[in-house]
Amino acid sequence: MNNNPGDLSESDTIDDDPPARVTDPAIIGDIMDRNRRNGTIALRADAADRYYTYRDFITTSYKSGNVIRYLGGRSGDEILLVPDPLPEPVLAFYGAAQLGIVTRFDKTIQLDHSTEELPRVVLAPSTQEEAYELPPGHNLAVYGDSPTETETTHWETEVWSENPAIHPTSVAPSDIALNADTQTYTHEELITAAVRVVDRVNITPGADVVVRESLMNPHVVVAGLIAPLLAGATIVFPDETTTGEIGVSTDTVPEPKQIDLNSIW
Repeated sequence: MNNNPGDLSESDTIDDDPPARVTDPAIIGDIMDRNRRNGTIALRADAADRYYTYRDFITTSYKSGNVIRYLGGRSGDEILLVPDPLPEPVLAFYGAAQLGIVTRFDKTIQLDHSTEELPRVVLAPSTQEEAYELPPGHNLAVYGDSPTETETTHWETEVWSENPAIHPTSVAPSDIALNADTQTYTHEELITAAVRVVDRVNITPGADVVVRESLMNPHVVVAGLIAPLLAGATIVFPDETTTGEIGVSTDTVPEPKQIDLNSIW
């Protein structure tokens, strides 16, 4: 299985113990504490044959946030992330959260909205570059192939070269972190719900949590993106052969345990 950041180093092997559960988290950025970095797997995208260790994931979340800030994102702004089952949107979600930026997982933007209501940054696959025409002051980044337009940023190139410094931005639990289904969710609401999921399902460090529904559903963001990493487990985007330990879906799953998405809040 391939991993963009490179092979595991000698000091970071998958024989490491998974990071412990985060104690008393207040904001999403607490999950990205640098002391949790090691060589166990934080995210797997099986269909794409890619993975990120906790070391690579946490470090790349810092870099992703710095790229978002380079693209003009500031606290309170919105970033639109196309909900592909790939590392890039997840890393951008965690990077944005550390800056106090609001994430919306969606496939389209409403061009009839005022400029102030449009997302400050859009991150999409390169195959969809032509679908997003943004006014001045709003920026598009794409992952995958290089962009065709000069004003479009190539995500991987910028992330690879970015400084992995921790963000100096102050984020409060009451700050909004997610915009979904015309409803907003604060860091505190998302963290509280994720802690409840971890306790209810007993997500343990190292467990494979398989995400089988769209990230456009805020319940999936809680159960599939926040709860696993809070617990020291692994986010898994499956292929047709994947079976993990815990499934995230409203439908029947092959996993022995399932998170009930209807009881997140």
